[in-house]
This record gives sequence, C-alpha cells and structure tokens, in this order.
Amino acid sequence: MTNGTLFDLAFALAAPFWALLIFAPGWRWTDRIAASPLPMVPVLAVYLALAVPVFPQLWAAVSSPGLAGFRELVALGGGAGAIWAQVIAWDLFLGQWMYREARALGVHPLVTGPLLALTVLLSPIGVLLFLGIRAVLRLRTGRCLQAPGGPAPDGTRPNRAPGPTAAR
Repeated sequence: MTNGTLFDLAFALAAPFWALLIFAPGWRWTDRIAASPLPMVPVLAVYLALAVPVFPQLWAAVSSPGLAGFRELVALGGGAGAIWAQVIAWDLFLGQWMYREARALGVHPLVTGPLLALTVLLSPIGVLLFLGIRAVLRLRTGRCLQAPGGPAPDGTRPNRAPGPTAAR
C-alpha cells in the first residue's frame, strides 16, 4: 500500500467507531466498544506500517525534539502519515474516554455528541470543553477528584468490605 492509501485508511478505520459514539449512544454495543481498547488497534497497525520505514527520522524527531527535525519528518510521506495515524488513534482514545465519562456523569447525548464531533476535528478544543463541563458537573454533584478509598466530600470514609481471609 502507498503512504497516501495508508494515510486515508487511518481515519477510515476510526470513523465507524466515532459514528457509534456520536450517533448511537446508549446502545449496548456502543457501550461495549467504548470500553475496549480494540478499536484503536487497526489504526495503530497503520501507524506501524507508516512509522517503521521512517523510524530513524521518527526517532531523531522525538528523541531530540525541535521544529527542524519535525519538519524533516513531516516532509516524508510516511512521517506525515505516521503522525496522522498517531493523532487519529489518540483522538479515538480520548473520544472513548469522554463517551464513558459522559455516560457515568449523566451528560445528555445531545451535549456529548457535538463535543465528540468537535474532538474528532479539533481534539484540544473538544477535550477542553468536555473537561470544563465535567468539572462543573462534578462540583455540582460533590464528586470531586479523590484517591480511591479516600475521604468523601463530607469527610467520611467509604465502607469497605473486609478483604479475603485465610481459611484456618
């Protein structure tokens, strides 16, 4: 396959999963798919197919970051394609997390869908908006960020079931 075909394939492999997250929220298969890392695997395979041939240039660009090295990498068809596939895989990872988090917080799909669509196109903006909405909802519900098993917002500790005991 050519670099151009692989470049196009990266998004084509992710698009059906984005469509499920945006247009079929709540469907049991969407929930299952959103909980799995498997949707990213084909896109990551495309990444590898593009990255391996340009690995020396890729390694140079990431091990000693600089604009000049990045420009050289992107000038290579496989380099630009590899970065594109990496972005597509990362965006899908973020989208799956946003979908699950929105479902857990009870965010209406008519809010979540446009945020996910924005994340497909401009992930930093979509993610920042989602994080803002998430923070507001967590503050309203008292679900502040805390370490697992840490005190609840009212200062109490959650009840814990006793751990397994050894048979005597």
